[in-house]
Amino acid sequence: MIPIPERDVLDVDVLFVGAGPASLAGAIHLARLVRDHNAAVVAGSGQKKLDGLSIAVIEKGRELGAHGISGAVIDPRAARELFPDFDTLSAALDAAPVTDDAVYFLTERGKVKFPILPPPLKNHGHYVLSLGRFVQWLGQKAEEAGVDVFPAFPGASLLYDDGRVAGVRTADQGLDKSGALKRNYQPGVDIRAKVTVLGEGPRGTLTKQLVQRMKLDAGKSPQVYSVGVKEVWEVPGSQAHRGRVVHTMGYPLKNETFGGGFIYNMASQLVSVGLVVGLDYRDPTTDPHHEFQRFKLHPFVRAILEGGKLISYGAKSIPEGGYYAVPRLYTGGCVLVGDSAGLLNAQRLKGIHLAMKSGMVAAEAIRGALLTDDYSEAGLARYDELIRGSWVWDELYRVRNFHQGFKRGLWAGLLNAGVQLITGGRGFGEEPVFEAGHARMRKLNEDDPSRTTEAPYKDLRFDNAYTFTKVNDVYYSGTMHEENQPCHLVITDEDICNTRCKEEYGNPCQHFCPANVYEMVAQDDGETRLQLNPTNCVHCKTCDIIDPYQIITWV
Repeated sequence: MIPIPERDVLDVDVLFVGAGPASLAGAIHLARLVRDHNAAVVAGSGQKKLDGLSIAVIEKGRELGAHGISGAVIDPRAARELFPDFDTLSAALDAAPVTDDAVYFLTERGKVKFPILPPPLKNHGHYVLSLGRFVQWLGQKAEEAGVDVFPAFPGASLLYDDGRVAGVRTADQGLDKSGALKRNYQPGVDIRAKVTVLGEGPRGTLTKQLVQRMKLDAGKSPQVYSVGVKEVWEVPGSQAHRGRVVHTMGYPLKNETFGGGFIYNMASQLVSVGLVVGLDYRDPTTDPHHEFQRFKLHPFVRAILEGGKLISYGAKSIPEGGYYAVPRLYTGGCVLVGDSAGLLNAQRLKGIHLAMKSGMVAAEAIRGALLTDDYSEAGLARYDELIRGSWVWDELYRVRNFHQGFKRGLWAGLLNAGVQLITGGRGFGEEPVFEAGHARMRKLNEDDPSRTTEAPYKDLRFDNAYTFTKVNDVYYSGTMHEENQPCHLVITDEDICNTRCKEEYGNPCQHFCPANVYEMVAQDDGETRLQLNPTNCVHCKTCDIIDPYQIITWV
């Protein structure tokens, strides 16, 4: 019998979960606020010092930046607030100042350039950079400020004391796929904290648990997501276009499907190319990965990638519900920041600056709670007040109806977005109530004029030069799972997958997953059954979001 070691307990004052821009910016700012406060306290004044304060950041990835695939356009507003000399420091990040902006509408073979650049897509003064490298850089700055940063510490569950969040239990290590203990078994660590900051990114496990338990989404519309499927290419000669930012609309997506493409020319001859697909599409045969492969075959995109080679691949969900879908951002012992809070500007396709600013605002509220020793819901309510008084809230309010406008299709959405620019975000009318994306998917027997009767993507060919299968793309993702580890994708009722879902929706999981995790395999009796390939997972959480029965949980 394998002896079970005792679970370690680590006590910290403030715990940030997820080493992304929100958490790291928050941890850095809090460390500085504490340092400045202690320096300002005059001996004998009776003011409380915050000596010996411990701030920790945990990250599920094996290293910081492991889940931040290269290629992002950052609005440096928050970065300049945190680092006033950021424009000078950006050279160390190999960040490319945006030099050229363009928006195109694509037809199947042609393109039309927008004669006037839409104001939300003007990126002058912004930077194209590697998000992974940026996160690593922020991690170094956090450690220099005295913050403890722990990679390979995935949070498994929240700890509670008297109904208040009291920290995080990290995942047990050394379990086989059946949950049995292996000889290298180590129980997770209980990290207890006065305040826990959830910055896990979109649809985080702990955030999902907390929102459901504390009903933080009461009175709010459900969060709506898109998925971004992205590749980074090395293209000889592309350095001449360093800093070029291109966005596209139209092909290959149907008019009814929200989304568009992007091409960012980075430093070192790297080109980031991707397609964003709204996870509120109606056709269950829609395949975001396959649509992305078609996008790359468009003559305009293919010419940009000519002579290049694939370097890396990834996919990420994007919270786009905006202002009306932001949950209550605080509860006893815990606050939400960044994508975990749904703080993203879908109109600009930008969230890094909002994430960083939310972390910094959270730090200011937490400093107040530390000084008063009040970590209750009332003690952390100041965070909500500060966010609502910041430019984060102003920016979200101006785009509050953006995504909703596209439920009537691309052209209606573009017209609505144009009117929103004139009316301060109102558009053709306020739409504070909307449904979750998965609820919009139509069953196979429902009338849908946009659905073809032909086999989806029958003409798509994978040449391993410009187009790649899901499995081959996963090879370039850097994903690392052990074959014998517990499955992190929990399906509550597989019978639904093999019977009801097959009949009603045609098993859309085999289409919507960009990593071939869900596969319908023929059996000897002629039927098909679901086979999971969890080691393929690129952690985009699309399955958790758009499964029409909501029986898949990404852990």
